[in-house]
Amino acid sequence: MNPARNEVYVVNTKSDSVSVIDAETNSVVATIPVHHRPYAISVDDTGHRAYVANSGSNSVSVLDLDHRREIAVAGTGEQPGLARISPDNRTLVVTNRGSGSISIYDVAPYEASPSDPSRILHFRATFDGCPGATDAVILPDSSKVFVACSDGHQVMVVSLAAAPGSWAARQDASALTDHLLTLLDVGKTPVNLAMKPDGGEIFVSNFDSDSISEIDTWNNQVGWTQAIGNKPTHGIVSRDNSSLWVSNFGADSLSLYSIDDGRVSNSVHTGSEPDALAFSADEHLLLAADAHSGDVSVIRTQDKAGPTLFTILPAGSSPNAIVTKAFKLKS
Repeated sequence: MNPARNEVYVVNTKSDSVSVIDAETNSVVATIPVHHRPYAISVDDTGHRAYVANSGSNSVSVLDLDHRREIAVAGTGEQPGLARISPDNRTLVVTNRGSGSISIYDVAPYEASPSDPSRILHFRATFDGCPGATDAVILPDSSKVFVACSDGHQVMVVSLAAAPGSWAARQDASALTDHLLTLLDVGKTPVNLAMKPDGGEIFVSNFDSDSISEIDTWNNQVGWTQAIGNKPTHGIVSRDNSSLWVSNFGADSLSLYSIDDGRVSNSVHTGSEPDALAFSADEHLLLAADAHSGDVSVIRTQDKAGPTLFTILPAGSSPNAIVTKAFKLKS
């Protein structure tokens, strides 16, 4: 979803395009051609640009959302899955599942976009050694990226180059370059990384270990790994940094983990094979896309008796992503 305008974007993998949905009228208002088998899209916090990983063409597209067109494309590693833009909009990180690597790019500022498309996205570095690289999160200060190596049991941690003249660069010249910090051992098949809004901790869903791992992002260390549920696939942390929700793909349920208490405090039944999660704007509702049953479970998070299943809404076949969009209608 676009944080600055009432639009939602859908990646159409088999038709090599991105659909633009007007969230006020619930209608498709544009279709943007991209490259072969696009897999995922990320929108920057200005709402002007989006980045699409094209898994079938080993490339990443840059979209101008104001004019609804592709303005640049760059090569990546094999089978790119995600393209994550840093909070400061300076760095793009692409995870390459096929080559077990990540690609890092400089991004030209939107206000000063060069006329030469090749200068909008400039290749900066690549890091191998992350088999099945899938999910990635970038810290709020844009200093590090954490990448799930899903074909193994590790999370890669890479320090991202600081801006020239910044405090970090003045303190340490090495901060001007991207460099590998460490590989952290977690559970088997880490598939999702859920970061606290304050950036202090990341929670890893380990699909084949039925567990979650906690990463201390300041010290780049794994604090603990513990059981959570059958085949965890996705996590989401509340805005107050106190609660972690995890979808248990193999148990048709969601687990509520109390970060403050360090334990699972509740469980809620869902439809079949819950996967992607999203909060409503006030976080009073949690939505889970149920991949097998083709519906969306709606959970009340603030019920007096504890979290409860409110309703299940029909959806299309095999839903695999979900976002919510809050906005005020024009008078």
